[in-house]
Parts: sequence; structure tokens; C-alpha cells
Amino acid sequence: MSQGFLPVTRQEMLDRGWEQVDFVYVCGDAYLDHSSFGAAIITRVLEAHGFRVGMIAQPDWKDEQSIQVFGMPRQGFLVSAGNMDSMVNHYTVSKKRRSSDAYTPGGVAGKRPDYATIVYCNLIRRVYKQVPVIIGGIEASLRRLAHYDYWSNSLKHSILVDSQANILIYGMGELAVVEVAEALESGMAVEDITYVEGTAYRTKSLDAVYDAEMLPSYEEVSSDKKAYARSFYTQYCNTDHFTAKSLVEKYNDHLYVVQNPPARPLTQMELDDVYALPYMRAYHPSYEAAGGVPALQEIKFSLTSNRGCFGGCSFCALTFHQGRILQTRSHESIIAEAEQMIREPDFKGYIHDVGGPTGNFRHPSCQKQLEHGVCTGKQCLFPKPCKNLTVDHSDYLELLRKLRSLPGVKKVFIRSGIRFDYVMEDKDDSFIRELCKYHISGQLRVAPEHVADRVLHYMGKPENAVYESFVKRYQRVNKMTGKKQFLVPYLMSSHPGSGLKEAVKLAEYLRDLGYMPEQVQDFYPTPSTLSTCMYYTGLDPRTMEKVYVPVNPHEKAMQRALMQYRNPHNYDLVKEALIKAGREDLIGFGPECLIAPRKERWREKKWEEKHDHHKKENKSKGKGNKGNGKNRKNFRKN
Repeated sequence: MSQGFLPVTRQEMLDRGWEQVDFVYVCGDAYLDHSSFGAAIITRVLEAHGFRVGMIAQPDWKDEQSIQVFGMPRQGFLVSAGNMDSMVNHYTVSKKRRSSDAYTPGGVAGKRPDYATIVYCNLIRRVYKQVPVIIGGIEASLRRLAHYDYWSNSLKHSILVDSQANILIYGMGELAVVEVAEALESGMAVEDITYVEGTAYRTKSLDAVYDAEMLPSYEEVSSDKKAYARSFYTQYCNTDHFTAKSLVEKYNDHLYVVQNPPARPLTQMELDDVYALPYMRAYHPSYEAAGGVPALQEIKFSLTSNRGCFGGCSFCALTFHQGRILQTRSHESIIAEAEQMIREPDFKGYIHDVGGPTGNFRHPSCQKQLEHGVCTGKQCLFPKPCKNLTVDHSDYLELLRKLRSLPGVKKVFIRSGIRFDYVMEDKDDSFIRELCKYHISGQLRVAPEHVADRVLHYMGKPENAVYESFVKRYQRVNKMTGKKQFLVPYLMSSHPGSGLKEAVKLAEYLRDLGYMPEQVQDFYPTPSTLSTCMYYTGLDPRTMEKVYVPVNPHEKAMQRALMQYRNPHNYDLVKEALIKAGREDLIGFGPECLIAPRKERWREKKWEEKHDHHKKENKSKGKGNKGNGKNRKNFRKN
């Protein structure tokens, strides 16, 4: 097995003594050979099974030569947009183009196309007409059937239809990609590889499809939002390996998309083997001149301990992508990676994270899941924790203690987030005590998301009372350990179910907390989440009841402004929102008011005029605007 980077040029292929690669992996990200990146995992897994793989990272989609680096592969092309959906990578929730891309050398934006998977596949098809094309990654996984696309505000086909790919691998694809590769190696035609779990494919006939559930056709879902909501919820209830059926979506009398049941979860030994592969743990050396790839710095000194999440938040795509059954690495596997990390020359003694989708999940929510799967139509933590929920932090605590004791480790952080409602079900203070004492530095970020129970219900989150109880427990434990540490809540505006009334309630909570977020998280309708289905249809697919959805950009701006009501630039939006919500009692001089009447803002306006004047003066003199915060404070004092 190779101990270096995969070949990225034809010469590097020839230097290995290869005349042809088995697979070419085309990726929308730069080439980072680290186990936090799907492209690295899939290519290393194939390499471990004896396949020769060449890597083409961020090809020029306007140049056919860019995907001919290795010539025609012996078995096929593997295509992924990268670690993010290309549209999320490119655009903010307000559909403005992002100015940087953390997955590109030097953070440069624009090195991949919109809808990258489709564009790359069409580029390949122009050059290689008959070669098998297999797509995967988060973009393909979450667009595997008809889906709402926020950026075009339309219902799009399965990505298989528009990309003309032969097979789509969804979820965490290690098992499926090896099975597909071995089928191709055996001489099987790609059209006949229709049996692999964790895949979807196009077919002209259903003659060979058995025991499948027919979804509403594309024609039905594109013309009837109720039909789409029903279809989506059927898909949502078929994301578990043990209980899922095959699903069929009709496009016309000669085109169907068939989704096979998900691949089984990896055993702990299999997961350990995946993370023990010879990753270089670095970006390709050719990127050094551009300053490297920023995304690596976020995860270079972090450890993945688990996959999957039984939290079931409505706005999260994990149910569709990784599933609800927890898969965990052994302590030995994680410790071995930590020891490798410690030996790296730029390691400073700090492990930045030990976790996954949710840090404090280290086992399935109940034992029956490993034999019977997760419950269909029921959640483990919502609306109340299931009576069968296994609550136990002991394994995670033991792992953290082992990592803390490693020579060269100064501090082990938990930054991937914890489920506070799960913590509240643990009557033992051991985990939260050690969390406060050893694993945070001044503040803990948690995600209550909102304070209005109506909105929390649509989010699939616990009632606000649960978070308030956690706050008290956190404060009590910090006091016991002699620490003065704070909670930083992640909060979201404009989620389905949130009207101006609920947005004002959130603003009042921030007022009482004395906290003003620097950045506001507005709900982002990404493919294949329950919340996105609500956004598009105005229906809760779980109940088919109507849901209020703030879709008007101006109302969304008002909800966002309420979360930053102290910002003088938001004054007009906040005032309008308060009047529309019938909460003019919050405009005044009392301690509970959010804003003062306009006429009393002359000092603020005067400061703004003075500030703009000084800014122009400094700019003309070539000076920065340092000290403005201090000047503003002194101006108000005087």
C-alpha cells in the first residue's frame, strides 16, 4: 500500500509503474489526504482493496483537457462536489456570493462550478461517452431523489437524471464503493450493478425491481406540494438499514430512479480500519505556494470518535446522510491517532475536538437498534426522551481521561457540540463536572436554537425549559469547580414556525441574557431536511399540518435584525417588526424596552456622523479606524 499522496499527474502515475489507473476521482475540493475528508477516505479504502486511483482535484470545468490527466480509467470515474454542497459553499443564505472558499488553496473562491457534481459528470461524458460514472459525497447523497433547490427556488430531478451518472453512492460510502468496484473488476456491466445497498441508479424498466415502494412520480411532486411532502416523509422513514425498503421514483414510462436500502453500519473494527489507513494528514504539497488549504487547520488536531446521530434535528441532514445509528471507534484507534498527531512538528499540545456530529454520543440510543434498527416515525429525544434511551457518559469520560494523560497533551477540547438535553437525562454530574473542569476554556457553545416552544417543536428540539434547566446545572457545577465560565447559545432566526411574535420573544431572551450575537444564523434551506420540506411546502411532513413559513426576504431581515436589536443600523427594521408584532411596549425608555423612540437617538446619529467624518479623514490620510469603539464610548460619556 502506498505511503505517499495518490498521483495527481500522469507522470506520477507512470513513476509508480502504472500505465493506467483503475479509477479517477474527480473532486470539487483541493486534495487533502486526511480522514476528515470524504475524498481521502474513499480513495484510501479503494487503494487498500488493491485498486489504483488517480486524483483530479478542482478541474477546470471549461476545459475538457482537465479531466484527461490520466486518460481513460480502466473501471470508471468517481465524482464528488467535495465536503460541502457546492451551492452552500458558494452562497450565503441571502444568496450572495461568498468571497472565500476554505476548501481551495489560499482560500480563493470560484474554483468549482455551481452544481459541481452535474457539471463534472457532463464534462466527463463529453470526452468519455461510455465510461462508468459513479457519484457520491454530500451533494449527491442529499439530492439522490427529487428535491427542493433553494437557490433556483424549484423542485429539481434526482441528481442522477441531470448528471447522467450510472450509480449514486449515498451516505458513508466505504462498503458500497468497494462492492461496486469489485463488481466492475469482475467484468460486470455497470447497468447490471443494481443490488448494492447504499446506492441509487437509473433504469428504463422495473422488471428486475422487487419489493419496492413507489413514491409519487416527479410529475406529481412537481405539481403538488402535498405529494412532495408525503414523498419526502416516506424517504425520511426509510433511512435505516434494518427497516428501509427500496424506493422508486418515476420520471416517465422509460425512466425510473431506484434507491436501494442504506448500507449497514460499520462495525467498530471496520471503522477502526478506515481510520488506520495511511493518510498523509496534510494537503498536497503543490498547494504550499498558495498558502495551503484553510480547511485543514480547522480539523488537523481534532479526532473523530463517532458517526451518526440520534438527535434528529429537523434542520439537519444527518438522518439522510449518516443515519441515526451511532458507530464508534475504539479507544485504541483514537489514542493511536492522537499519538500520531502529537508527533507532528506543529502540534502545540492542544487537541481541538474529540467528537463527531454530536460529541457526547458514544453508543446507540438503545440496544435494540443494532438488531432491529431505529424506530420508524419516532425520535429518541423528541418531543421527550424515549423511556428506552440509554444514558451513559462513562465510555466518553474514560476516553477523554486517556487522552488528557498522554505525554505532550496540555488540553483536550470538545468543540463539536454536546446535546444538553441528553446531558440532562444523566443524573450523575461526572460528565458535566469534568467537561467544565477540563474540556472548555471560558465558554461552552451549545445549540438551544430558539426559546419559543412552538418553533422548537418544528425544529425537533426540546422545550425551552430543558435548556433553562441545563443553564442552572451548568452554573451550579462551575461554581462547585471554582470556574467562572459562560454559555454561548447558537440561535436561529426565520425557521419554519417562527413568526414575528416568536422572533420578538427571542430578542427579549437576548435582552435578559445581556448577550448580543456578533453573527446571526438565519435558517438555510439545504436539500433533504425536514425543515427544508416545511419551507417549500408550508406543511409539516410528519403530520401534514400547515406551518407558518417566513419566506419574504423583508420579514426574514426583520427577524434577523431583532436578534441584533442594539445595532443602530437595524433600528428601522426592529421598530417595524415591533409595530407589526403589536409589541410597541418594547419601544421606550424602560429597562425592558429594546429600542428608544427615534427622536431620542440624536446623540447616536451625531456619533455616526462624526464617525463617518473621521473615517473619511483617516482614509484620506492612509490611517485605519482603530480606536473607534473607544471613541464611541467616550462620546457617549461626554
